[in-house]
Amino acid sequence: MTSVPIPIPSRTQYVQEAIKHRILTGRLSPGQALVETELAEQFGVSKTPVREALKTLAGTGLVVMNQYKGVTVRMVDADMAREVYDVRLLLEPEALRRTVRRGASLDAAGEALTRADDAADTAERSLANREFHRALYLPCGNPLLGRMLDEVRDQAALVSAVAWAAEPSWEREAAEHREILRLALDGDGDGAARALYAHIASFVARAFPEAEEEGGRQ
Repeated sequence: MTSVPIPIPSRTQYVQEAIKHRILTGRLSPGQALVETELAEQFGVSKTPVREALKTLAGTGLVVMNQYKGVTVRMVDADMAREVYDVRLLLEPEALRRTVRRGASLDAAGEALTRADDAADTAERSLANREFHRALYLPCGNPLLGRMLDEVRDQAALVSAVAWAAEPSWEREAAEHREILRLALDGDGDGAARALYAHIASFVARAFPEAEEEGGRQ
């Protein structure tokens, strides 16, 4: 039987998702070089889908393309954390408030919490937590708002991965997630939004206190 070649767009998507997964689970570290020829060999593809995948990942902010240094995983610092979390603080609580007011289903959020609790390792837990937050804001009724939050979702996960590697705080965050969901399920949109704001703000303050200090001086 002759195998059917995978179309280039599919190979690009496959490589993109594989690299993203490695970055967000810590297998590729911030600052690490991403060499096209090496990645192509690892994934069994030509350099073309790798190059296209890296361009897309650069657009989402996960990798940096430099004329002299090549492509590297984006470094995480206080400035990046403040920028990403400022956006989340401005938009995510409001999106959740609207989700609750619409009476949208939060089943997906509950399922994500269960996956996070049952996770075998930090990588699985991180991915489940990403899905939890997305399940809160995506049904807000404003597709543009959802897309805007999706745009910073990967960068926020990269920040979380770096912070967890330095100081795991998942137990505290899991408890905060359960409280946010409880309020949302009770129909308390304002309370859920306040709890979510406090959850996001406290994380960046713990993980990057210098970002909090710089933000307070602005």
